[in-house]
Amino acid sequence: MDDALALLPPGETILLTLRLAGSIPARAGRELQQQRIAAQQAARTAPTPTEAQAAHRRAEKRFFADFDAVLDSALVGGHYLEREKIAEAVAGELLLLEEQGLRVPCFALTFNHLHAVLHQPAGHRLALYKAVELLHQRTAAQARRILRGQLPREADFWHPGCHELPIFDAAELTRVQAYLLGHAARLKLPARYHAWPYQHSAPLGG
Repeated sequence: MDDALALLPPGETILLTLRLAGSIPARAGRELQQQRIAAQQAARTAPTPTEAQAAHRRAEKRFFADFDAVLDSALVGGHYLEREKIAEAVAGELLLLEEQGLRVPCFALTFNHLHAVLHQPAGHRLALYKAVELLHQRTAAQARRILRGQLPREADFWHPGCHELPIFDAAELTRVQAYLLGHAARLKLPARYHAWPYQHSAPLGG
């Protein structure tokens, strides 16, 4: 089968982004959401359902690109993920998801956010939203232990919630993996960001 037409294994595949609390300026966050809502509303005015779906997808990709660019600029917030022990804890929790039957074909950590591709095989007992919730909670708890009081008790480690972008086919997955694995080079990050525990890639089998 042509790579452009290749399907992913049965199930659900997403690009997940978790970011540190306070990592996007409040005004920039509001502007991004306003632009996203406007683009979604414009998509609904397309003449056919197919065109509306395509326009909505473009709007979501544009939001992700703009959202990621603001994160990469690191205008505000902590850089806790640059601490290798915290990066190792996050990577370890991602591998634990694999032990529970999910697939993590790719992830990339920078100083203030995580991108991870997650695949839930069809019929898997652990819902994807629950897996993300557990990842969020467990990594935050481990980071707090590592930081040992450097993070105020009332402060969040991660920003509440997450961003998810569905991945629909193998060609798109290939593009996403290339984007994630090139992240450290584009940002000119130190050499350690180009390898485990900051980067990981593996085939997503059937």
